[in-house]
Parts: sequence; structure tokens; C-alpha cells
Amino acid sequence: MVEIGHFALVLAFALSLVQSTIPLVGARSANERMMAVGTPVTLAGFALVGLAFVILTICYVRSDFSVANVWENSHSLKPMLYKITGTWGNHEGSMLLWVLILTFFGSLVAVFGANLPASLRATVLAVQGWIGTAFLLFILSTSNPFARLSPAPIEGRDLNPILQDVGLAIHPPLLYLGYVGFSVCFSFAVAALIDGRIDAAWARWVRPWTLAAWAFLTGGIAMGSYWAYYELGWGGFWFWDPVENASFMPWLAGTALLHSAIVMEKRSALKIWTLLLAILTFSLSLLGTFLVRSGVLTSVHAFATDPSRGVFILCILIIFIGGSLALFAIRSSSLTPGGIFHPISREGALVLNNLFLTTATATVLVGTLYPLVVEALSGEKISVGAPFFDLTFGPLMVPLLLLVPFGPLLAWKRGDALAAAQRLMTAFAGSLLAVMATMLFVDKASVLAALGVGLSVWLILGALTDIALKAGFGSVPAATMLRRLTGLPKSIYGTALAHLGLGLTTLGIVGVMSLETENILAMKPGETTGISGYVLRFDGVVPVRGPNYTESQAKFSLATESGQPLGQIVSSKRFYPVRQMPTTEAGIRTIGASQLYISIGDDTADGGLVVRIWWKPLVTLIWIGTLVMMLGGAVSLFDRRLRIGAPAGSRRRRPAQPEAVAR
Repeated sequence: MVEIGHFALVLAFALSLVQSTIPLVGARSANERMMAVGTPVTLAGFALVGLAFVILTICYVRSDFSVANVWENSHSLKPMLYKITGTWGNHEGSMLLWVLILTFFGSLVAVFGANLPASLRATVLAVQGWIGTAFLLFILSTSNPFARLSPAPIEGRDLNPILQDVGLAIHPPLLYLGYVGFSVCFSFAVAALIDGRIDAAWARWVRPWTLAAWAFLTGGIAMGSYWAYYELGWGGFWFWDPVENASFMPWLAGTALLHSAIVMEKRSALKIWTLLLAILTFSLSLLGTFLVRSGVLTSVHAFATDPSRGVFILCILIIFIGGSLALFAIRSSSLTPGGIFHPISREGALVLNNLFLTTATATVLVGTLYPLVVEALSGEKISVGAPFFDLTFGPLMVPLLLLVPFGPLLAWKRGDALAAAQRLMTAFAGSLLAVMATMLFVDKASVLAALGVGLSVWLILGALTDIALKAGFGSVPAATMLRRLTGLPKSIYGTALAHLGLGLTTLGIVGVMSLETENILAMKPGETTGISGYVLRFDGVVPVRGPNYTESQAKFSLATESGQPLGQIVSSKRFYPVRQMPTTEAGIRTIGASQLYISIGDDTADGGLVVRIWWKPLVTLIWIGTLVMMLGGAVSLFDRRLRIGAPAGSRRRRPAQPEAVAR
């Protein structure tokens, strides 16, 4: 079975060579039969990669330690869930998942792209084939997941303990669906450059893929943030880790692409800029793949160092990024420029959005790559930490967030900023009240916290204002308003949800960064401590044996200051004997939108235990907001104008009525 999986990858590589050449030649020569080859070859390639992935998963489930990849990353005592997730909890398996998702998206284009011009679809599938060829060759030559061991070891080396978590079942697949989803946008951009034609229809075809990739990447980043928050026991939700930044940069660029494509679709403007963004977004995804797998970074996210893999991926990076940008430089001058518009307009607001987002992407890129460049040139190791990113990224985001509610309220081509501001007076009043309430009742000394809360409320109320105005809230009868609400395009609801989710996430970030309290102390069984209106009693430590680890569970009883019990919180330290690695399992109790977070440390000489306790106000809103943003993307995808597939056929024309003819 293992050899069948390997052979399936070899066949998939051969088919990707066919996919990358025959349809493209057919598109260039207007040969319909050659162009038609793309669809069955793409589907067959996806089926073969899927077969290889299923076989590797079965090897993990069966603990087949004759496969080197299984031996290095699994153990017979490991829980079944982590045996399955261990399939992609390593370099070889995760790259196979990467290619599986790539071929999956190519298959979606092949199946649902029937409404595309035949030449464009053939070229897009060919570009997808180029990417698939490169990464399948990478897997087969440097990262074979089916390499054998002889004789087969009796037992495996177990999976990295910090990856033995349910978050691993969700985070990598979502992240890769986002990363690789942007490959379709890249393929459309390269195909448009090859054809030398781009128009509003192109933007309409690209937008659903951009929306889907953006939504998945949003979820992947959020899940990774929450996984690091509770699994690593450090209490933070974002560290500006270089590999975190590697996924954040495509998200920023993808957000800009999403808004730019709207302008292109609606007004046939920003054509060349949208093409460039599509190329840059996937290029940043490739850069993230290089940073994680080349070994140039040291991170809890990064895989083991292997120079041959790093050089191979660097070559892929140079070929695809350099080649696409060179093609852009050659062909962009032949593309017709887009329409013009007034600076004060919805187009102008979206252009401003793009400027802020791309500048923010550039600051994160510089901060991430600068230490690598310095080390390569001088050998000196330096680090760029949170202060740099906070001082450069933060000031760019504040004006952008202030302007977000204005965009949907401005008219296309020429808008009225004063009229939009008047429509937002209720949202402004609400945000002003939030600032005053925060200063009066929450924290009188923290002006920045109050302003941050006000900014968050501004975003939330601004998103609701757009829906209320379009429904005629307060100006039409309730029945009419309800009819308008049900008749609004889903893309409007999707936009409002995305902006509302952004406001919730901003509120969570402001709350936890400005109002968080921390208490570090040594506690003995029976001792109590207070934090933010709650009383915590340390009950003691209980040893527990897991399937492949031993654990010391520290149990705490939580109560209000008045003595009302609120249950128990358990924080623990685990030790995995096979890997000889300890992990910290944080104890978390969610109270409303806030959390009480407990992480235990070492024992003290007098029989106590070092305990670190955080009260994190509104922290859950960070991830709830991202879920709302994902929901906004999903709702927009269901808009009739943005469905991935052939549009409904036009109805048979009826004979004109005499009255209509007379009119």
C-alpha cells in the first residue's frame, strides 16, 4: 500500500506536466480539444494526490513504523485523533496536504469554471499545473513521505508534544486553504497577463476565490493564535513571531486584493493594480512556505532545518515570483487602464484602504526579513521584536479603522464626505459614549484604552449603520423596512459582518492589552489569592497518567469575593517520556467575554508552587470577531452575483406586450 501511495504521487507529477503544457498550447493555438484536456487531467491529479494522502493517513492510524515519516512523528500509544492529525504535523505530511489542497482548488476551477472562456480556463489550469509540478517535484525529490525503513522499528518517536492538541486538527488545514487558495487568484492574474486582456468580468471571476481564500486564512490565523495562547502557557495571543508574520502578510495583501477587486468589478478601475496584488498575495504565501521550511528561522512553528529543502523552495520562489513579476513588467503596459473617479468616492476610500494595507504589509515584511538580511551579510544575529511592529504597524491601522465605516456610505465615482459623516453621527455619538463610560467606570487613568474602546464601538456601530440606512430604518414603515432587509444582496451583509467582526476583534485586543492584570506568586495548598474581584484557592497537585505522558494537575477553586463558588480550574504540566519533553497546559475559565488564565511553574523549596494568574478582559472577542469575519466572507460567497459557477441561463424571452410597445 505504501508503494501505491508513492506511485500515485509519481503519476500525479506526470499528469501535472501534461496539465501545465497541453491546455496552454491549446489556448495559444485555439485548439479546443487540447484545451479540453485540462479538466480531466486536473481531476485525475487531484484523485491521485488524494489517494496518496489517504494512504499516508492509514499508515499513521495503523502505526506502520516501516514508514520513516510515521516512525519519526507517531507512537502506538498516541490517541487516535493525534495519530490522524500527525499526518500533517510534520514537514513531509504537511507538504502533501499543501499539494492536496492545491489540486483540490484546481479541480474546483475545472468543475465550476464552465462559464469561463475556454482559453482563460485552460490557461488558469495550466498555471495551476506549473505550481503543482514544482511542489510535487519538491516532495518526490526532497520530502518523500513514503520513504521506508528496513528493518522496521518496533516503536515510533512520537509527535512533538506541543502539536498533540486538537488545534492541530484545525489550524494547518485552514491555513493552507487560505495560503493555497490565493494560488487561483495568482493563476488568473498570470493567465490575464498571457492573454493580454482583463476586464470587469475577470474581477467577478476572481472575487469568489479571493473571498474563500481570505476567509480560510482568517480562520487559520485565528486558530493558530488561540492554539499558541492556551497551549504554550505564555498568556499572549500574538508574539510577532516571524512565522506568525509569514501568514499575516498574505492576509493583509489578500484583504487589499479583495477590496481592489470590488473597484475593478464595479468601475473597471485599478486593473493593473489588482493584477499586481493578486501576484504579490500568492508570492507572500510562497515566502511564508519558504520561511517555515527552509530552516532560516527558529520558531515553534518552523520545521527541522534541511539545506536541500531550503534551496529547492528558494528556487521555486525565484521562478514563480520573479517570473510572474517579469511577465507583469512586460505585459502591463499593453493592458488598458481603468476608469477615473473622484478622490472623494467609494473607489477613493477603497484605494486609501489599499494604501494603508500594503504599507502595513511592507512594514511587517521589513521587520521579518531585516534580521535575516543582516545575518546573511554580516553574520551578526539581531532580532526585531514587538516594539518595532507596535510602533510601525499600529499607527497605520488607526487611521484605516477610522475610515472603514465611511467606505460603504460613499457613492461610486463621486461621493459626499459630509453627507456620509452626517449619516454616521449616531455611530460617532455611541463611540463617544463608550469613551466616556470607559474612563468613568473602567479605567480613569488609561486614555488610550478609552480611545481604543471608542474606536471599536465606532467600527461596530458603523457596520450596523450601513445596514440600517439601506433598510430605511426610521424613515419607512416597519413592513417596508423588513422587505428591504430581506431583499438586500448578501454581499452587503457580508461586508457589514466583516467590518463588525473587525470591530469585535479590535475591542478584544484593546481590552486585553490595556486592562489586563497579572499576579505571580508562590502558593501552598489551602492558600488563597484575589484577582479582579475573584478569589482563587489552591487545592493541591494530583498526579495523572495519560496514554503517552505523565501529568501533574494543579487544582484551583474559584469563587466570587462574596464566597459564591464558580467551579474548579485545572492547570497542569505534562511530561512526554518518548520525546523527553515537558509541556504546560494552561487552566482557563471563561467568564462572559473575559477569561481567568492560570499557568503553573516550578515547585518552591518550602513546598509551594509558582503560579502565574492573568485576568484577561474581553479576550475572547479577539477570536469571536475573526469568526464573525469568516461568516461575513461565507455570506458574501452566497451572493447570487458571486457564486462560483456558471450563471443561471437567461429566461426565454416573452413576446412584448402591446402596452409596453406603445410606451
